[in-house]
Amino acid sequence: MSYTERDTSRHPPALTPAYKSSVLRSPQKPPVAMPATLSELTGPVFGHEIIGPHDADLTMNHARAGHSAIGPRIIVHGRILDEDGRGVPDALIEIWQANAGGRYRHKRDGYLAPLDPDFGGCGRTLTDADGHYVFRTVKPGAYPWRNWVNNWRPAHIHVSVFGTAFAQRLITQMYFEGDPLIAKCPIVQTIPDQRAIDQLVAALDLNATVPLDAIAYKFDIVLRGRAETPMVG
Repeated sequence: MSYTERDTSRHPPALTPAYKSSVLRSPQKPPVAMPATLSELTGPVFGHEIIGPHDADLTMNHARAGHSAIGPRIIVHGRILDEDGRGVPDALIEIWQANAGGRYRHKRDGYLAPLDPDFGGCGRTLTDADGHYVFRTVKPGAYPWRNWVNNWRPAHIHVSVFGTAFAQRLITQMYFEGDPLIAKCPIVQTIPDQRAIDQLVAALDLNATVPLDAIAYKFDIVLRGRAETPMVG
């Protein structure tokens, strides 16, 4: 099998001073290739038995009996694709996000927005035979962050895609169509190609909306090749 060469110009450089954390995180020396061992390439593997009945429903998977998460209910769906547009089956997808007020369930999150006792903020699922996945959740809120004086993160969901082994993992972020904060976010602006930024924006999908219940957004992820989705942690 042959692979299409990656277009590295679509991905953010390691050092982007407008994103202050990159100054400390960027490497000071050239990277060194570390060959993967057989154990890293072959295991552990993932199967349907690890997915619980509510793992893909973030409105319910942390909720108390008779309760559900607070906020605008949404459906996020799409496909995991290879460079030739073929669906990738049995890929484990994990997501995590802030609640509808913009706060994470994390002890170090000091934002003033309240925690939702019925929202844990994380979920997982496996793609089907054609690479499709679906999550039900609430739309996350924007929140301030200590980059410069008045930076706000646009509403977003973190997405992790595993391959057939634990060491095969890609992480990116999904934003929402029409959000004016996307163009003002220093993290988003580390990506040098506007077309690549557009790939991180989930499109409103009224065809998948559940009437009187949840609005839908469609977000496809291309794992490699020249049309690869930018990987932004």
